[in-house]
Amino acid sequence: MLVSPRIARILVISTFSFPIAFAGVVQLPSLVLPASAAAHRDAVEKIFTTSYAAYKKFAFGHDDLSPLSAGFSDGRNGWGATIVDSLSTMHIMGLDDLFAEAVNFSSKIDFSVSQTGDTVSVFETTIRYLGGLLSAYELSDNQFPALLQKAKEVADKMAFVWVGNHDVPYGFIDFSTNSPTISTSNIAEAGTLSLEWSTLTKHTINQTYSDLAVKSLRHIANLAAPLPGLAAQGIDPTSGNFVGGYVSWGGGSDSYFEYLIKYARLSNTDEALFADTWLTAVDSSIKFLLRNSTVGNHLYLADFDSSRKIRHVSSHLACFHGGNWLYGGRLLNNQTIIDYGLQLVDACWNTYASTATGIGPEGFAFISSDGNFTGGSAPSTSQIAFNAQHGFYITSSAYILRPEVLESNFYAYRVTGDTKYLDRAASAVDSFNKFLSTPNGFAGINNVNSASSSKIDDTESFWFAEVLKYLYLTFDDPKHISLDEWVFNTEAHPFKAPAPRLSYGTGTIRPGKPFSPKSGPPLPAVSPNPFIPQTTQPI
Repeated sequence: MLVSPRIARILVISTFSFPIAFAGVVQLPSLVLPASAAAHRDAVEKIFTTSYAAYKKFAFGHDDLSPLSAGFSDGRNGWGATIVDSLSTMHIMGLDDLFAEAVNFSSKIDFSVSQTGDTVSVFETTIRYLGGLLSAYELSDNQFPALLQKAKEVADKMAFVWVGNHDVPYGFIDFSTNSPTISTSNIAEAGTLSLEWSTLTKHTINQTYSDLAVKSLRHIANLAAPLPGLAAQGIDPTSGNFVGGYVSWGGGSDSYFEYLIKYARLSNTDEALFADTWLTAVDSSIKFLLRNSTVGNHLYLADFDSSRKIRHVSSHLACFHGGNWLYGGRLLNNQTIIDYGLQLVDACWNTYASTATGIGPEGFAFISSDGNFTGGSAPSTSQIAFNAQHGFYITSSAYILRPEVLESNFYAYRVTGDTKYLDRAASAVDSFNKFLSTPNGFAGINNVNSASSSKIDDTESFWFAEVLKYLYLTFDDPKHISLDEWVFNTEAHPFKAPAPRLSYGTGTIRPGKPFSPKSGPPLPAVSPNPFIPQTTQPI
């Protein structure tokens, strides 16, 4: 049955009494770039090759380049994180010689033990190493079996973090002893494994990999949450229970929400839990967390703390949410979510447009009609003055080469075709060349609101994996790595997606389960935000 995009937005069918909306196309059909895009794409490629040349000169084989001191650091266990994290970007950019060199290096990594003697982060190793290896394997049409072999080796070591019959993995492990670190974790660490581990299952035909990762995602989605669909940030792998009741789309929570809808799409699973939980999380976010700034009417997504108070804070990390809402909104044909997603993208871009460098800060806060509570100090006189001009104020002024604002900008262009998103990406390229360039590659800066800011002596691997890939693809042929054919992991490594299902989930909001802390007084009730229209139901 063929359904036009317009009809699909409004058509709902009933199967076993569940309303199901037809799945939509994510990218705008027949999207065509203007001729000017090619020059911007080439400028991004030049930033990549310049950055990587400096890495090769001073840091090859190590994790990160230290551009100011012309050295290196090994914060990701010394396995050459930048090389593995760069594989998919190299292939997408057509940098064949660099790709071949990186494949050769990656095929010889010894994952039997951390090269730095430190414990291993399962989350970081999954998204960078496992994800990078598997994405490169797929992008190169499975030509390099050594990449799959290395992916299997590192996953086999990480698998020891699932202890006994526990659903939730521990976040860290000692590779020399295969002993997990017994400690609390968070939903981002425990819930951001399903894309990579299920892709490993696809190529090894070993169902155990997928089962381990997906049971953790499923477990979190089924817990009673502080708000329907909105899991608490902290989780105890031993008990499987939430720790506290803090809710955020920022760091520590972010990619759990991201993977709910992306796993549904990549796996084409019949299990409605994942898409419906994502839809419920967005629905609750619209009802309870959205806030408009009193200056500029920018739309922000607040945090919600364990005392059930709104915290008027956000971050560069959280700014992936606009792109994620656009992706899921298109997939579920929910125009309400798409419209809010575009407003979130605009608000996050405003944090770039408002600074002296044209680059956004690590952390920021805002003032809305219900106040400015952040859980910390009240805004200073200078912050209030900045807010009066820009509708937000900076709480952490550094830029450490993060991708999220440009990630959402990429999704916004692919979804709408509006060339303002190309202009924004071009502006970012200009700002990077002007303020981040050093004699030895590119570096972060300590103060995005100072044109003379000092720089940060670290070039994290996600600069190569995410920032420059999203910028490049914004200006590249939309048919190349289409959002309807590939699903990006949270490190921007694309995985090949099957043909889409007719629908994802049931299209209904999951009822919330009663949530209460393990100790302490009963939680106060919370009411929907009266300042946001409650038009949250699908379609």
